[in-house]
Amino acid sequence: MKTQHERHENTQLRTENEKLRTENLRYREALSNASCPNCGGPTAIGEMSFDEHHLRLENARLREEIDRISAIAAKYVGKPVVNYPLIPPQVPTRPLDLGVGNFGAQPGLGGEMFGASDLLRSINGPTEADKPMIIELAVAAMEELFRMAQMGEPLWLPSLDGTTTELSEDEYIRSFPRGIGPKPAGFKCEASRETAVVIMNHISLVEILMDVNQWSTVFSGIVSRAMTLEVLSTGVAGNYNGAFQVMTAEFQVPSPLVPTRESYFVRYCKQHADGTWAVVDVSLDNLRPSPVVRCRRRPSGCLIQEMPNGYSKVTWVEHVEVDDRGVHNIYKQLVNSGLAFGAKRWVATLDRQCERLASAMATNIPTGEVGVITSQEGRKSMLKLAERMVISFCAGVSASTAHTWTTLSGSGADDVRVMTRKSVDDPGRPPGIVLSAATSFWLPVPPKRVFDFLRDENSRSEWDILSNGGVVQEMAHIANGQDTGNCVSLLRVNVG
Repeated sequence: MKTQHERHENTQLRTENEKLRTENLRYREALSNASCPNCGGPTAIGEMSFDEHHLRLENARLREEIDRISAIAAKYVGKPVVNYPLIPPQVPTRPLDLGVGNFGAQPGLGGEMFGASDLLRSINGPTEADKPMIIELAVAAMEELFRMAQMGEPLWLPSLDGTTTELSEDEYIRSFPRGIGPKPAGFKCEASRETAVVIMNHISLVEILMDVNQWSTVFSGIVSRAMTLEVLSTGVAGNYNGAFQVMTAEFQVPSPLVPTRESYFVRYCKQHADGTWAVVDVSLDNLRPSPVVRCRRRPSGCLIQEMPNGYSKVTWVEHVEVDDRGVHNIYKQLVNSGLAFGAKRWVATLDRQCERLASAMATNIPTGEVGVITSQEGRKSMLKLAERMVISFCAGVSASTAHTWTTLSGSGADDVRVMTRKSVDDPGRPPGIVLSAATSFWLPVPPKRVFDFLRDENSRSEWDILSNGGVVQEMAHIANGQDTGNCVSLLRVNVG
């Protein structure tokens, strides 16, 4: 009985197996004659790897994205484009003459009013209806940045002392009549341009600018907070060419006496035909029904050209309109000169950080670096710790709207201000309340002399209360730049 049962079961399985084989052959035949719905080509999935199939799907998606962005760009530039449904029929298109009125409160944007202090936390991403216009604005901004970076007189005129160039506002309005509308009443124009050659290849620079975490870390002295709200396009061909991001950021000077500048903007990255990369920002503040905008970014950003031996030539343009009435008198000259928020500071910071990163990756440790840190790993850890210290320091002295400063004493410029903030998940720092105290004051001596005095371990006991009058000894010295002042030191205090 058992044998008969097994024989019967075996026959059933054989019949089922035959049926599956026939079905398999039928499917294979159907697949070999199938065509891809996206590109129209043969699929032949049975003969291609999973990776290849994935790449074909990705390729079709990217082609669709190129068509969409090309259509939007052509709508502004006026070139012919392949047929592609740019905007759903129910969404009305709007002209590019983006005066203040055109961007007013719109349906679907929400009616809440944003206060300056919670601006970055309260902004949501753009609505679907706004996205085509945002891309149009970014394409126009890219064209403006390119011209601003390359044009000379009469747009850029030499300054009175002949050391820099200044933007002619009248010529700017004549050259660029379209954009984000006229300058608001009470706002001041700040425009600057700077060029430098930095020790980093162009691809790495583009990645730093397009990754919000890297960008806010590299420019930690200028960017106090930053966030990507929405990525409208990731770019094509595996890089950031054609990428659009809607972002918010807060820009700072390391002092509580200079208010931070908050901005809501779109960032657009493009590789031009000659190989030059460009990254441009332009404000979207008019998309937000807010009465408290104190800073607008007109097209600002940089052009990056590849140079031999891993270097890059960077041309930076900063162009903002700002209400700077909150700046304390002792900082007015610094802000007006462009050294606080201008292109010179952005380029100097980038140049310094590129030099620092290059030294961090160096494997040949200079002979002058003697001390207790002898391994490559120890050196890297010290440099990483120093980077965290700088970010923490800048966060602890700037007038970020995330925290509120309280004035302790007096009414003059040398007020001491205190601030408390919570420490949560901060590397190397226990959770709890952090107390910061900061003050700003004038000294009648050149900056380099002050800098040399503060970094000299022999004079440290004269000003550093933690040295407690003891002898300060440098236990390790790590150079991270060409200038002797660019270094990380490990100090030991021998008291008594």
